[in-house]
Amino acid sequence: MEKYSLGNVESRFADIVWEHAPLTTGELIKLCEKELGWKRTTTYTVLKKLSERGIFQNQEGTVVVLINKEEFYARQSEHYVERSFGGSLPGFLAAFTSRRSLSDKEIREIQDIINRKQ
Repeated sequence: MEKYSLGNVESRFADIVWEHAPLTTGELIKLCEKELGWKRTTTYTVLKKLSERGIFQNQEGTVVVLINKEEFYARQSEHYVERSFGGSLPGFLAAFTSRRSLSDKEIREIQDIINRKQ
């Protein structure tokens, strides 16, 4: 799961990259300094960590996205359902809705997804 899991700080960093990529490492350092208060070394450390996970890549001083934000969170969700509910989406939905009602709009949206997949 760690490959598709981000802590709060990593998530904020990833959002910066996803929003601005491709960008140079110099641009990323400036953005992280401004938005996160980071030093250059912290930016490089987190970039390296997320690059090792296959999310981003530093290609000769340009940071590129290997997995976009939507794909990352889709994979994270799939892994969570697999791990926590044995891969059962109905099991996940039953657990999710046991403590929270769905609005009519949410029910329609879920039904639309089901109809498109049939």
